[in-house]
Amino acid sequence: MSEYKVTQSKAPVFFEYFDRKDENRHQTHYCPGCGHGVAHKLIAEALGDLGVQEDTIVVSPVGCSVFAYYYFNTGNVQAAHGRAPAVATALKRSNPKATVISYQGDGDLAAIGTAEIVHAANRGENITVFFVNNSIYGMTGGQMAPTTLVGQESTTSPWGRRPNNEGFPIKMSEMLATLEAPAYIERVALSDAKHILQARKAVHKALELQKQGAGFTMVEILSPCPTILKMEPVVARQWVHDVLTKHFPLGVFRDHKPEFTPVDVPQKPIAELLGITGSKLTEEEKHSRRQHTRAKTIKVAGFGGQGVLLLGQLIAEMGMREHMEVSWLPSYGPEMRSGSANCSVTLSHERIGAPVITRPEVLVAMNEPSLRKFGATVKTGGVILYNGRALPEDLHYEGVSVACIPASEIADQIGSARVANVIMLGALLEATDCLPFTTASHVLANFVKNQKLAEMNEKALAAGRDFLDKEILVGAVAGPDGCGE
Repeated sequence: MSEYKVTQSKAPVFFEYFDRKDENRHQTHYCPGCGHGVAHKLIAEALGDLGVQEDTIVVSPVGCSVFAYYYFNTGNVQAAHGRAPAVATALKRSNPKATVISYQGDGDLAAIGTAEIVHAANRGENITVFFVNNSIYGMTGGQMAPTTLVGQESTTSPWGRRPNNEGFPIKMSEMLATLEAPAYIERVALSDAKHILQARKAVHKALELQKQGAGFTMVEILSPCPTILKMEPVVARQWVHDVLTKHFPLGVFRDHKPEFTPVDVPQKPIAELLGITGSKLTEEEKHSRRQHTRAKTIKVAGFGGQGVLLLGQLIAEMGMREHMEVSWLPSYGPEMRSGSANCSVTLSHERIGAPVITRPEVLVAMNEPSLRKFGATVKTGGVILYNGRALPEDLHYEGVSVACIPASEIADQIGSARVANVIMLGALLEATDCLPFTTASHVLANFVKNQKLAEMNEKALAAGRDFLDKEILVGAVAGPDGCGE
């Protein structure tokens, strides 16, 4: 009689050890009987079967799957709550050959992320979404989810879900299937071995279709949540089969090639799209560029309406024209005018790891509140450029150069308050020598088509440079009056 040996193994797409906790490196963080572990395995096996592990990026937002990056030995990106489809869209469009997965729960996808999933599906983004539906908010304590059943109790609906008060459960697969663009949508269940095998086929098909470039694919996975549903694991699986599938019927809701023809968007460098011409630099040219540009981290801050964000954009485009690596990160309040606004600009000769700047080398403060907020964050040896005749009496900065430029007053003399930011740009270039003035002139001409304003911008750029050159000793540490002397 032949001997049979049953073996179980971990899919090679998983890490050998899960390093989330040193003492439990062989375990996931999921509760016993949770469907996430099974769903993870189905995805990992499919990625291995298709041979796309090295090209895969898994996007996991807030939810029980938040630690997916500890398990999948692939590219992993953490997204804000509900924003996984948007992040996946960016990843796929910037890496068209990658296999991009958005892995989301029902509270994430069907609540805060409804708009993201609807529009990603409507655009036919070539990504694959795995939507785990267990009818409840599992991670945060069992609140009612968009998929919670009528009459089902939760911590926020102890009386049971009532359609006339909380509405009906949302059927996402049916809703998305009404759109023209999706290529494949199926709902499966992790209720028993038979249905898990069907789920495996659906997961494999969705990923294979993405590999073929079919467009948007989604597999909705009905999953048990024993802990929050307060059931034994076996009972929770049976509940999925007996109850959940009655309200969310299993089956294929969309399986066809979209009728629209995707637009073939040329993959061009950003500089070329902005009309910045020039071939790839040789090593000798790169060396030459480094001689007349300087890597800097710059914070520009002020009120909305002072051209704070525009000034950051001007600096960033100047950097691109000089073939530097650049980043521009804006931050502003809800007000169109008078609200606070700031932006972070990085100019570098190397790849930039992150656009966030907490310790800038240069601060351009267009008003006093911004000076007070960011002045102390400037690195030792850095520069503060302040839009004013003198620092407030109670402010003193050690180890940094400070220059006070009455940019608003000079702008009024030139003829428009709108050019105060350009005056500060001229002062910035003179103080740091980070970029050439000729490049600033070219960028300003590209931004402004009005001839009169263009002429004032040229005057403003020169005024900022000349003021700093004639009135202020660049590089001086703050004197008795608070500014360079």
